[in-house]
Amino acid sequence: MFTGIVQAAVLVSFMKQSNDLMRYALQLPQALRIDLKIGASMSVWGVCQTVVAIEAEQVFFEAIAETLRCTNLKFLKLNQTVNIERAARMGDEIGGHLLSGHVIGTGIIHKIEKNLADQYRLTIACESAWMKYILHKGFIALNGVSLTVQAIDPSGYFTVHLIPETLRVTTFNTAKVGESINIEIDTQTQAIVDTVERILATKHA
Repeated sequence: MFTGIVQAAVLVSFMKQSNDLMRYALQLPQALRIDLKIGASMSVWGVCQTVVAIEAEQVFFEAIAETLRCTNLKFLKLNQTVNIERAARMGDEIGGHLLSGHVIGTGIIHKIEKNLADQYRLTIACESAWMKYILHKGFIALNGVSLTVQAIDPSGYFTVHLIPETLRVTTFNTAKVGESINIEIDTQTQAIVDTVERILATKHA
């Protein structure tokens, strides 16, 4: 499990594509490698990934075909930066919201607005079918970052605000319109909506 509180934006230091498997490495600072072991889970741009090897500062992962299909990891490039978070531990402070790293799919950055307080207002375009799970003032995770939804358009758009600290720690400070972005919706909201829909469908059957 993760919290959506990104700990760093780190470099992609190695990449190798082989059939339907992509092996890649991230260059992690020493503070994020403490007690890190092979088999551990990490959130990479919001995607739950398993550590498969550790070589000095390089930590290796492998993304399978299904992961590449439904996330933006397929667009990774050498020397770019990605958001990372180590798995939450029992007793840790939960500053964001509980995340599994199971991305529902990708959206597109539709608009970026900046104001005088150095805040960003991002509008994301996504599948209209997902909008029933995306609620005003509800939680959502974008590229692994826990955010609050500020506005919604049922046709398939929602807006979030990014404060300066989020911009400093994450890759959003270099985000561009048209970029693909991983989306993880709040699972509790999804469960409630799906359950209500199922009950109503049964009553009207």
